Amino acid sequence: MNEHPLWRRLLAEFLGSAFLAAIVIGSGIAAQQLSPGNVGLELLQNAAATAAGLYAIILMFGPVSGAHFNPVVSFVDAAFGGLSWRSATAYLPAQVAGCISGAVVANLMFSKTAISISTHHRATPAHFLSEIVATVGLILVIFSLARSGRSRSAPAAVGAYIGAAYFFTSSTSFANPAITAGRMFSNTFAGIAPSSVPSFVAAQVVGGLVALVVIKVLYPDITSAEASDIIVPHHQDDQIQTSVVAGGAPAHSLPIEQRDVPTAHS
Repeated sequence: MNEHPLWRRLLAEFLGSAFLAAIVIGSGIAAQQLSPGNVGLELLQNAAATAAGLYAIILMFGPVSGAHFNPVVSFVDAAFGGLSWRSATAYLPAQVAGCISGAVVANLMFSKTAISISTHHRATPAHFLSEIVATVGLILVIFSLARSGRSRSAPAAVGAYIGAAYFFTSSTSFANPAITAGRMFSNTFAGIAPSSVPSFVAAQVVGGLVALVVIKVLYPDITSAEASDIIVPHHQDDQIQTSVVAGGAPAHSLPIEQRDVPTAHS
């Protein structure tokens, strides 16, 4: 396997997380400016930009790091053996730093103070439940696609799910501790007050644990090789490998059980 070194994967996670935060916060600021006072339309604009932008950045950085941009995704991946615990631990600060950096850039792009601490309080029991549900759904989408050999559909599926979850959850589906931390640093439409962050992060961790159990029940035979290809296949060998079993057919065209892929990566 010709795997990207850790430093390159960390750079991809940092840049992808920065783009994610810039998209979420920047589109929220733009929505406020374009549709002042119309919260429903503002949310629609924010959700549409986030869904489309997430699709694009997963395509950009997925082939390098898997495009997690989310510590919950990384640690659930590690629990299934698709990512080493060392790499998951290293991903976390890169993801958080990326989201904070993206928030600062979004503020500056709209001529606002580089750092403005949000006063948007969101910590309620309904928000807590919403974040659990949002996170469970996100993890299930990702791992069900990996288990069924459809990881290449993940960019669209993840973007569509997050866009929908903006509306079916009262929390507008953060589902990500890193973006939750980043959104503290922008007192705009997409911001979250620091006092609300612990509740959101706790709910996201609970959601990740619940999703882990549900995945084990639904897909008891999920392998580390399948887990290693979330969110999108990102091993170079997976792009070019052919299989003599299928008369030279590309490995990614075979059922997941027949692919000659590694069992884990570090």
